[in-house]
Amino acid sequence: MPEETPTEQVDEQQPQEPETAPEAEGAEEEPFDADRAKKAINKKNAENKSLRDRLKELEPLARKAKELEDAQKSEQERLSEQLTAQQEKAAKAIRTAVASKVEALAAKDFADPEDAAGALDLSGYVDDDGAIDTNAIKSDLADLLKRKPHWAKAPEGPRSPRPDRTQGSSGNGNRTPNSPAEEFAGFMKRALHGGR
Repeated sequence: MPEETPTEQVDEQQPQEPETAPEAEGAEEEPFDADRAKKAINKKNAENKSLRDRLKELEPLARKAKELEDAQKSEQERLSEQLTAQQEKAAKAIRTAVASKVEALAAKDFADPEDAAGALDLSGYVDDDGAIDTNAIKSDLADLLKRKPHWAKAPEGPRSPRPDRTQGSSGNGNRTPNSPAEEFAGFMKRALHGGR
């Protein structure tokens, strides 16, 4: 093992002597020259004035660049909103077309084709190109009828006659003398006239 050498520790509490700046040393060597100082100040003032003038020239250009950036941003936002609106319209048109197709195919077997359109997920019948898969719709409609047979159309066959109230004695106002009202009226007359 190599022998460790003790490191010197610096006492942090001791104040360090300030180093003298080289400029200060150089300043002591050179005597103060008022003309040279005046020329240096004038030079710095001229540089500052030049920078202020350039800043005044560039401020309108910076404002114009900011306006163009804002206009471009708002144009992008407007185009984005238009794209979103058109996508929503296209999706709605596709849903309407699929619902119409489902109802048309369901009209053959369902009493109310709108029930079938409401029970199925219409978004699954359209591919990426926008084509409607009628075979999938037919298959799902058949499955739906198996699950909900009460939605099926009533079988067509011979119909039984509907009752017609106009046929018979009570429908057209013709009353037979043996109607309950006539019998009660006769009973009341006999009771009032003393049984005659």
